[in-house]
Amino acid sequence: MQYEIAMTITYNYDHPAVGGRHVLHLTPRQIDQIQEVEQSIVKVSPQPDEWEKHSDFFENTQIDIAFNQPHKTISFNVVSKITRFPIEPPTDTSPPLTDMKAEIKNIRTLGADSPHHFIGPSPRIKATHAVQDYASQLTANSQSTFEAVKTINHALYKDLKFDPSATNVDTPYELAFKNRHGVCQDFSHIMIACLRSLNIPAAYVSGYLRTNPPEGQDRLEGADAMHAWVRVWLGSRMGWLEFDPTNNLIVSEDHIVIGYGRDYSEISPIKGVLRSEGSQFSTQSVDVRPVSVK
Repeated sequence: MQYEIAMTITYNYDHPAVGGRHVLHLTPRQIDQIQEVEQSIVKVSPQPDEWEKHSDFFENTQIDIAFNQPHKTISFNVVSKITRFPIEPPTDTSPPLTDMKAEIKNIRTLGADSPHHFIGPSPRIKATHAVQDYASQLTANSQSTFEAVKTINHALYKDLKFDPSATNVDTPYELAFKNRHGVCQDFSHIMIACLRSLNIPAAYVSGYLRTNPPEGQDRLEGADAMHAWVRVWLGSRMGWLEFDPTNNLIVSEDHIVIGYGRDYSEISPIKGVLRSEGSQFSTQSVDVRPVSVK
């Protein structure tokens, strides 16, 4: 499926901000045989005084910008054209959960895709007894790692309520899990915490979601903004596969990947520092429009 993507994020400040430096992860990622980026243009207003585009450790496209002049508004606009290829439901060749430690130990690389990076604690995700108990009870009868992951993916969709007013970008995943309310970021962080507690490597995925579903299908939660889901390592034979706990899906061509990180903090769309006073507010709009089938 070929898509055209238009995204705008705007920040407004009560008083002029100065000395701003920001890290941007906004452009879709090139992924062989899964996602082909044909065009991606990022525009920032006002024009930054510094601009550097490069790849981060996990091979995501990153843009570093800086402003020297005072400004009360920043607008980020992204226009992309990509082709996303469908993913066939895989045959389960994953190991039993009890064999996952040995599977990981046998991986001798520390490259960007190595499962070793995605098994331990990360800045926003640390194991808790509540999550460990929840994950262990759910998967007690699972015959394979793939089956365990699907069980957790479905359980979070069933047990948690999608509620845009329940949390914000800084809400700890533990609180969202306790209250059973949250958004895609919370669903994803909770699922990652569950999986890592079972020795299953899991990464956070930031991306876009098709805005309008095919005729006859329900609209997916999270389609009005940037979306998040989970990438899971299912052993050396199956490798990586992506799951969307917010919508109880194995990810396919409706999801467009921006990048991977250990949690939101490493692949957030925009982060940085500036000097200002008073409050700020932001707006976001996303449109992912199918163009043609390839």
